[in-house]
Amino acid sequence: MRVITGSARGRKLETLAGDEVRPTTDMVKEAVFSIIQFQVQGRAFLDMFAGSGQMGIEALSRGAREATFIDMRRDAVSVIKKNLETTGFEDKAQIVNADAPSFVKSSAKKFDVAFVDPPYNKGLAVKALSVLPFAMNEGGVILCETALDEELPENAGEFTLDRTYRYGKIKITSYRRPAEE
Repeated sequence: MRVITGSARGRKLETLAGDEVRPTTDMVKEAVFSIIQFQVQGRAFLDMFAGSGQMGIEALSRGAREATFIDMRRDAVSVIKKNLETTGFEDKAQIVNADAPSFVKSSAKKFDVAFVDPPYNKGLAVKALSVLPFAMNEGGVILCETALDEELPENAGEFTLDRTYRYGKIKITSYRRPAEE
């Protein structure tokens, strides 16, 4: 696993061990950043269910102003810290060891881009979508990585399902606020 492009391009990142771990592939990561390519520079990025932190680190490498990483596993938080040290982004990051939806619901922090990649088929993406709209800045985008067969709602607060992208057995679903007429 590595940083694809930007200021930390090519840096290798550590990942968590175990069968439960499912890092986002380079192909999917590149696709996600193609979807939001003009919405990263100078923006606040949220990496929910962060795992190794690779998505938030990729955002920082591509010019995000800051990134918040949330994961409830202590071993994940440890790996995120190591990866931030490797890439030199510690000063632009906040790492939170907590239940992601609970933290977002109780935090006053606002984000421009939220990437949600929970364990598949456990209802956590829907739970995250129920709290995220209140934590998003105007013009923000929410992206969810889920299993292809996982059902997501058409709406998340004021956000509506914009598009679904399929990559093998996974899908990326984007949510945006409808444009004002």
